[in-house]
Amino acid sequence: MKYFFLSYIFVAAIIVSAAGFRGSKSLQPPIEILPDMDNQTKLKAQAHSDFFADGAGGRPPVHGTVPMGYEIPAKPSTEKPAPPAFGFSHGSGYYDTGRFGDYYGEGFPEEVTVDAALIARGQERYNINCAVCHGLSGNGKGITSKYGILNAFNFHQPGSTDPTNAATYRANGSIFDTITNGRGLMGSYGANIPVRDRWAIVAYIRALQTAVKEGNVTIQ
Repeated sequence: MKYFFLSYIFVAAIIVSAAGFRGSKSLQPPIEILPDMDNQTKLKAQAHSDFFADGAGGRPPVHGTVPMGYEIPAKPSTEKPAPPAFGFSHGSGYYDTGRFGDYYGEGFPEEVTVDAALIARGQERYNINCAVCHGLSGNGKGITSKYGILNAFNFHQPGSTDPTNAATYRANGSIFDTITNGRGLMGSYGANIPVRDRWAIVAYIRALQTAVKEGNVTIQ
């Protein structure tokens, strides 16, 4: 029993010596048994560095660098484009909301020209943002469905191309609004996809539906 207490006191002394007393203050740095990478050899933002000739730790981006997902505006931010061809817009018209009053619109807004370039842009944006759930063919069987995470909308289900079928048809404005604000389990992409790109995705979905309906694309 004596040895037990001696061992107990010895272990307690080691723990107290290593961990210290809670609430105690010291000007000395603490003893870190597991530093967890708290101290690293790195350059912090806006910090001085003798490694570079200009003495600045933060390095400027490579000349011509463009942030991923965005394009260089054709006009400075002080000049509002008309119509807005890039970035975000907060208007109340059909171009910005997909609605006419309380109803979803069916066609495309006059600010958008549906051509091969727009559809190609829509395909690119769709594959990046939508295909993971809706599938590359739009059948709702993206990679997430293989893990039982999400049962996304199938753009080729019966009635999805029939405007008279209110149960499964989604008007252009409705698809645009869903991209902007989300629906059901789908979150909002309004902060990720600019207005014009949302309409480009709508145009690509319509082209994809037409291609499947005419047998030019096979649903997999």
